[in-house]
Amino acid sequence: MALTKHDGLIIAGGGLAGSLLALAMTEKRADVPVMLIEAGETFGGNHLWSFFDTDIADEDRWLVQPLVSHHWDGHIVAFPDHSRKLRGGYNTIRSQQLDALVRERMKPGSFMTDMKVVEVRDDLVTLQSGDKIKALGVIDARGAANLGYLDLGWQKFVGREYRFERPHGVTHPVIMDATVDQSDGYRFVYLLPFDDTHMLVEDTYYGDAPELDIAAVGARIDAYVAQRNFGPGEILREESGCLPVAMDGDFGAFWRVGGARVGKVGLRGGLFHPTTGYTLPDAVRTAALIAGAGDLSGEALHDLTERTAAKAWKDRGFYRTLDTMLFRAAEPAQRYKILERFYRLDANLIARFYAGQSTMIDKMRVLSGKPPVPIGKAVNALNSRRA
Repeated sequence: MALTKHDGLIIAGGGLAGSLLALAMTEKRADVPVMLIEAGETFGGNHLWSFFDTDIADEDRWLVQPLVSHHWDGHIVAFPDHSRKLRGGYNTIRSQQLDALVRERMKPGSFMTDMKVVEVRDDLVTLQSGDKIKALGVIDARGAANLGYLDLGWQKFVGREYRFERPHGVTHPVIMDATVDQSDGYRFVYLLPFDDTHMLVEDTYYGDAPELDIAAVGARIDAYVAQRNFGPGEILREESGCLPVAMDGDFGAFWRVGGARVGKVGLRGGLFHPTTGYTLPDAVRTAALIAGAGDLSGEALHDLTERTAAKAWKDRGFYRTLDTMLFRAAEPAQRYKILERFYRLDANLIARFYAGQSTMIDKMRVLSGKPPVPIGKAVNALNSRRA
């Protein structure tokens, strides 16, 4: 067991948030040595990440633009009583591109894979081998720690990329096809057409627990592909996951249990959209923020990221209120009506919602009119939330 010294920043965890931070530092802070350490074989794992143009501020676009593999000029939603095409750019990033860009832009010897970090302090990491590395500052980006302090539902999915034998006929991303069976709660199919025969088909549903029956959801995908007559196809890739949907919780306790006095980003820092569970917009903003910081000591990084995460949690109470009504007030088979009603609203309001930038007028508009859930159940659900 050895102790070595690193004069700059160590990032523990090379998922989306950690890798984006490493790229941001490499681009904007060449004066600061960076070490990126990932437990897996590749940076980013096996994932697709998608985002709307409006999710990313213009001044931060430089960070994600080299990673975009597919871009569309609009997207579609479909519900039992309402379908709609919305304009605006929509983009997808592949984890393989993230991995390749990290390896291309970072200096040899400044990144490690197949190396698990088992302990993190504000200026020190301990590797599974027992070796320790001391640094100016450390950021923990290893994914969620103990989520038990948060009151969560889950957005669960299984996605398959197909190469069909004939054109599938889908021209734009279908963000939500909620015309599928809704008897067990809000469910939709997500379609990303990469070309005429290559497409992602993903079955997504909201549930109270994070358990995911991949085989059962895979059977639903098979049935959907057959029902849509997409034709025979080869499965090129499959991914699955469970994204947190936040309703309430003790955010301060969550932050501390993830590593006291250590700077954190991504899910480790609770930086995700409360309704979608998506981390990419927050990861981009946080990476740009840290790359522009003057003080990169461990203590300063902790204070900066804790302050950023706490403010985001406080500012996003509106989304957690909506999530509570979705999970606790609506009957499972009727939950889709909340989203169906939402997608009748102004397109700019919808874009701001996904970006986590809803205005006060937006919030009033979303909550106005006849609610799609029983008033009594909504009141009881909100009253039952933890203080």
